[in-house]
Amino acid sequence: MKIAIAHDYLIQMGGAERVVEVFHSMYPNAPIFTTVFSDSRLSHNLKDADIRASWLQNIPGVKANFKGVLPLYPIAIRDFDFREFDIVLSSSSAFMKSIQVPKHTFHICYCHTPMRFAWDYDTYMAGQSRSSLFKSMLRIYMNRLKSWDQKTSRNVNQFVANSSVVKRRIQSYYQRDADVIFPPINTSRFERSSCIGDYYLVVSRLISYKRIDLAVQAFNRNGLKLLIVGEGPDRKRLEEMAKSNVQFLGRLEDSEVNKLMAECRALVFPGIEDFGITPLEANAAGRPVIAFQGGGALDTIIPYLNGVFFRRHEVEDVLEAVEAVEKHGWNVDDITRHARKFDENTFKEQFKKYVEQAYVNFLKGGLKP
Repeated sequence: MKIAIAHDYLIQMGGAERVVEVFHSMYPNAPIFTTVFSDSRLSHNLKDADIRASWLQNIPGVKANFKGVLPLYPIAIRDFDFREFDIVLSSSSAFMKSIQVPKHTFHICYCHTPMRFAWDYDTYMAGQSRSSLFKSMLRIYMNRLKSWDQKTSRNVNQFVANSSVVKRRIQSYYQRDADVIFPPINTSRFERSSCIGDYYLVVSRLISYKRIDLAVQAFNRNGLKLLIVGEGPDRKRLEEMAKSNVQFLGRLEDSEVNKLMAECRALVFPGIEDFGITPLEANAAGRPVIAFQGGGALDTIIPYLNGVFFRRHEVEDVLEAVEAVEKHGWNVDDITRHARKFDENTFKEQFKKYVEQAYVNFLKGGLKP
């Protein structure tokens, strides 16, 4: 089988891009098609990949402002040619699930979520400093984009969702069924520590919908030390509201993040994520998680085994969850054992078998877009 991998864009390294790394390790000869990529932001695991970008790659300044060319993505993906491939594996939370492949080519989409900025526009734009006129005009475009997104969902032969909540979104937005295969976690990257520090930890892109502001407000109130790792457009606003016990560390190397995870009192995970790899990474390092009770965390957090939930996006609820973490006696062996259920070797074995069987069914005519 000749396989191609397709991913929305390789500009920043997050959970979805780590999945692409695993796909590349599974299918090292498969080229990776993407709209635009940044050499300086690629992980070392993708440095040897055959990356084939669209013509957007040649637009000056696009890597620094890849969201500014939003209307061009549906046009750019039309030019990809997949005629030589038997299988195209798309990894998508935006546009790549809408690629067109020949009838003889099997298109399986690993969906991180239907495009959040279109389907959950109000949440995505909350807290962003844009004029009301801009937001109104963008809403009109997003309504058109949702129609396009729904129509082009028929380009996919088989959907695989990364969580139960994403499976429900695919059913709701596209009226398509999806099987759930949880994303891979490289648990071997993390080591436990016997030296637990005096700080709580956030590791996240600093975007308003991730609700890092809620964590900042809670720790402003209780005075405990909070370290925030990550960059993003919301950093300035968050820094302005933070007291001295809340520190922003910016983007760090994986080794530095691993050490911070292993020695934190707990990871704070306040947003509604499609899955959320970071909590399981903290678990792999032996530390519990404070998570909002929603989204992908519902698939991964077992209360008082590897973390605690808070039910409302209210400061008081976060403060109660912090107190619960402090009072509970955590079993580090149970936490790390839970994380290993999501290890990338398990994912590779499960996903490879799934793709092979799905392709057989496709050839037999059992899968129709």
